[in-house]
Amino acid sequence: MQAVHETNESIRDAAVTGQVGRARLLTGLVQGGLLYWLYRASRDTVWPATDPFMFYPLLMLSLLVPVLLVSSLGHLNGRQLLRWLGAVVLVVVACSLHDAWRRAEWRPHAALFPSFYLFAFCVCFFYIAHSLVLAGVRDGRRLAQYETYFESAWKLFLQLAFSAFFVGTMWAVLFLGSALFDLIKLRFMRDLLGKSWFVVPVICFAFSCAMHVTDVRPAIVRGIRTLLLVLLSWVLPIATLLVAGFLGGLLFTGLEPLWQTRRATSVLLGATAMLVVLINAAFQHGGMEQGVARMVRFSARIAACLLLPLTAIGIYALGLRVAGRGWSTDRVIAAACLLVAAFYAFGYLYAALRKGPWLQALAQVNVAAALLVLAVLLALYTPLADPARISVNNQVERLKQGRVTPEHFDFGFLRFEGQRYGRDALQELSGYSQGAHAPRIRELAAIAAKATIRSSYVETEAITVGENLTIWPKGAKLPAGFPLSGWNLVQPDYGLPRCLREKSFDCDAFVLDMTGDDKPEVLLISNDGSHGAALMSEVKGKWQMLGRLPYDVGGCDALLQKMRSGGYRAIAPTMRDLEVGGVRIKLESGEFTPSNVCADLGK
Repeated sequence: MQAVHETNESIRDAAVTGQVGRARLLTGLVQGGLLYWLYRASRDTVWPATDPFMFYPLLMLSLLVPVLLVSSLGHLNGRQLLRWLGAVVLVVVACSLHDAWRRAEWRPHAALFPSFYLFAFCVCFFYIAHSLVLAGVRDGRRLAQYETYFESAWKLFLQLAFSAFFVGTMWAVLFLGSALFDLIKLRFMRDLLGKSWFVVPVICFAFSCAMHVTDVRPAIVRGIRTLLLVLLSWVLPIATLLVAGFLGGLLFTGLEPLWQTRRATSVLLGATAMLVVLINAAFQHGGMEQGVARMVRFSARIAACLLLPLTAIGIYALGLRVAGRGWSTDRVIAAACLLVAAFYAFGYLYAALRKGPWLQALAQVNVAAALLVLAVLLALYTPLADPARISVNNQVERLKQGRVTPEHFDFGFLRFEGQRYGRDALQELSGYSQGAHAPRIRELAAIAAKATIRSSYVETEAITVGENLTIWPKGAKLPAGFPLSGWNLVQPDYGLPRCLREKSFDCDAFVLDMTGDDKPEVLLISNDGSHGAALMSEVKGKWQMLGRLPYDVGGCDALLQKMRSGGYRAIAPTMRDLEVGGVRIKLESGEFTPSNVCADLGK
């Protein structure tokens, strides 16, 4: 029966190759022309690029609709295609207009392109939705069989991945050809690859060509998918062992080390997503129990049970952060991800504990989860659950209730990250008249409303950074005279760690003598992932940045852990400075090389 099915599919594919192939290649050329036109408009700052309410929808439609059309041709009939693409256009236009509206008057010359969140939303949303539509059409009903959903989603994923790989490989070959011609002083190839009128259409044409080739050779795609899933399924026992070991380790270490990382929720969400992908790699389309190794089946059941504690710890970590600092846009998105993760966790736990065929309930859970993800994504990118709206309302309410003082409130967040909701809130706060802090709130809101660049936003009163610093070694104190305010008034900042200039950013502060003058300095290492590590020293009665550690030090967890435990000391430099005529000259190394400190610490 399977052989007959594959034979019929091959006959159908052969029949549509000619007409569908030409339509797909033409679609790629049209897409390239549209994107080139929009690129030129944005570069020359002419219509429609000057009107976000026109430019955003046109750009997103030009990016998405041709790809969906290429994928749909040969699988959807004319009426189905019109209905599906009509729905796509409505959703894309609505979300693009919302993005343009929320970013309107953001700042001059900055709202030329849609936000990254809009692109990410559309890619995720329409990948899931298109897979569901193709499966439904193939089975001839709204809710298809799970096996069809599985085939449709994985085929589309591999098509997109290999098409992107094909485009990348093609450009690597073109650049190599350009280099070859350069060797004989022929520059035409290099000049051609620098022309946008050539680059944009060729990329779109090549992508459409690759989508067509992968579509008319389903057996090849199916074979690659099978091999990939089998390999991934054998990673599952390792991942399960690691996650189980992590959860077991928490029984001895407690949760405190987890909170010190300031990124527990994101890491836990990543671990949850990894287990979900690997479990499905083993499960595939269901009914595979006899073909899956016993170790993999056992690991899948255990992994399905581990999702719930991972998600619960993530929810608790996010709850602590929200209770202390309120909602931010990132925390709202994390909460949405945790909602989906919780659905998976409970569903997979039910499937693991249920009697009967191996993890049979995963099929229903996965389909329901896909629909939930669509609903969550749509809510996040509409006013219903816009992260900017929720975070702005929450932060402003905290300010009005006195849970945060005006001096510790981030008015810059409202101006630069709160989108239209934040700017409207600033206007409201500029006329705020309730409570003892009302005059100060009005003053700071008016200052923030006039700011044009985040880094130039200066408050009339310096922020206090004491809460941002964790001082080491334990029991140590900052040197007398180290300023806990005023850093944000330094213009420009010259690379100062953000914990000195902005609220909600943290640093580890190590007190030690780095200059050998028997006076303590302060080594600040940022915890915000910016790789910031600066040495602060008192020079002529004024504290300033004396130097910076190599760029890869600030993001090294191994270094931070060793330093927090006291495993550091100051040593003399290996090379002296040169003095010429009373002028001191510092020697630099012959070539720039990274410190590789994390790799060295791991040895």
